[in-house]
Amino acid sequence: MCAIMPPQGVKLTEDVEHRPGAGSGGHRARVRWLDPTTGKRRSKSDSFATPAEALAWIDRMRGYAAGGIDPAAANQTLATYGTANMRLVLRGLEAKTTDPYLAGWRKRVVPSLGHLAVRMITYGAVDRAVSAWIADGASRSTVKNSLAVLVRVMEQAVRDGIIERNPARITGWQDEYRRVEDELDDPRSLALQDWATLIRLADALVARSHQQFAGWGHVVTFAGATAARIGEVSGCRAHDIDTTTWTWNVRRQTTPSPGGLVDKATKGKRARLVPLIEEVRPMVAELVARSSLTDGRLFVGPRGGRISTAVLRDATHWDEVVEAIGLGYLRRHDLRHTGLTWMADAGVPVHILRKIAGHGSLSTTQRYLHPNHDAVLGAGELLTNYLRGSQGGPTLRAV
Repeated sequence: MCAIMPPQGVKLTEDVEHRPGAGSGGHRARVRWLDPTTGKRRSKSDSFATPAEALAWIDRMRGYAAGGIDPAAANQTLATYGTANMRLVLRGLEAKTTDPYLAGWRKRVVPSLGHLAVRMITYGAVDRAVSAWIADGASRSTVKNSLAVLVRVMEQAVRDGIIERNPARITGWQDEYRRVEDELDDPRSLALQDWATLIRLADALVARSHQQFAGWGHVVTFAGATAARIGEVSGCRAHDIDTTTWTWNVRRQTTPSPGGLVDKATKGKRARLVPLIEEVRPMVAELVARSSLTDGRLFVGPRGGRISTAVLRDATHWDEVVEAIGLGYLRRHDLRHTGLTWMADAGVPVHILRKIAGHGSLSTTQRYLHPNHDAVLGAGELLTNYLRGSQGGPTLRAV
């Protein structure tokens, strides 16, 4: 059902109430009006820290009403506004087009941006959402359909006068898609050189963060050592860790949703075992010991909340730090590329590496292998030794 739009010039009554003891929301601003269709009184309110902010909000509500905009609709989240206006947004499209548009809206747009007010959505927010879809493995057509429905919803918001420009009309995402595809073809090129470089990165990020929060270093080190996604690191709980075998049962990941960050099953919905190397065991043991203070979570933010790749980026000033230490290409997901590349170079068999990574396709895992010249010669020597050791010629081994 479309949002109700009052006639232009609807009269508002306003008031600001001071509420002592309400902290940062000590001033409540409210506007009221009569719905010309039903004759019922409607209202909209919000809380602010200062009288000036409350009055500025009322001024905005006056502007919306003067332009024929429903004051209640003016502050709706994208999810609420889009759902209410979807029939109008998709008018004129054939069913074969609307179906993938609606799937993109439901599965990608709403989880990424649906919790934001329509007026708060910026070009940057859309850029980051599209980048996340691409990094998550969404196909080119999926990204195109998801962005197309977002463009149409925001265009309706422009026509309704809620926003002046359509922030979903971004350009260049196809270039980023090609860049990500190139990275997927050669993920080894994105790996950190060695363990010392990983520790140097972690220390630099901690030093740049507010109050030098050590937890950010733990997240980075653990992700690099386990080849895990940042969301999976955030989802790790104490009971997922076996300190007898030193393995991690990866069961869940933290992802954005309309209500904020939530936990859900891992990508592919398959649990997997990941080894914990000696270098991280003391850190993990310490985190497990104090996990009762963080609701069983091993990795949390400074205030005990869930983390995500965006939270890590912003809290550590990631882009500035990696540029300063000569790793300007590095993204958070490249910590996963790092761990898998190291394991491949250490000689972990490809079928085991695939299980550790949680890859659905063996060809994805094979991109981390590096059969250099010496390795090829070594393979030939192994075959020669096998043939020489077999009396009467080689025989097949039953498996």
